[in-house]
Amino acid sequence: MVEQNIEIRLAGSGGQGLMLATSLLSKALVSEGRSVAQSQSYEPTSRGGLSRSDLVVSDGPADYPLVSKLNFLVLLDQVAVEESKDMIGDGAVVVTDSKTVTEPPKGDFQLVALPMLETAISLGNRRIANTIALAALCAAGKLCERETLEKVVTAGSPKAYIDLNQDALAKGWEMGLNR
Repeated sequence: MVEQNIEIRLAGSGGQGLMLATSLLSKALVSEGRSVAQSQSYEPTSRGGLSRSDLVVSDGPADYPLVSKLNFLVLLDQVAVEESKDMIGDGAVVVTDSKTVTEPPKGDFQLVALPMLETAISLGNRRIANTIALAALCAAGKLCERETLEKVVTAGSPKAYIDLNQDALAKGWEMGLNR
């Protein structure tokens, strides 16, 4: 039997916490018994340049970390659309921020535009938009169990941010389910 990989990308601009969110997703998937290979790319500017982090997920060995046909994509900034748009597979789930991605890609996939940055600001910190996006993607795409993600986010959060990240996770999960 041939193993089918799931390809996931989180993309936006530097400073949005995309690599952290991808790392947390990787840990959640591994804790549920999946194999994961991760790769990342970012422009040399620390804030504002293109940033992306990819996962190849499999039930068997995931030994090649580069994506070619995305099943799941998060776009948190317009700067990331061009690099990813031609890699989106038919039937993929594409989650975008409805304010910062003004011209989302078009194609035969499910587009889920959500006010993630606006929600993060309303919860008290724009830096948790990555957690909102992660939870929305997991809920919309049924990538992992909510409890698994909660455990990983709690373990990966600095003590002062645990409650804020849990609020972000709850709001993102709700947004992903009610898309």
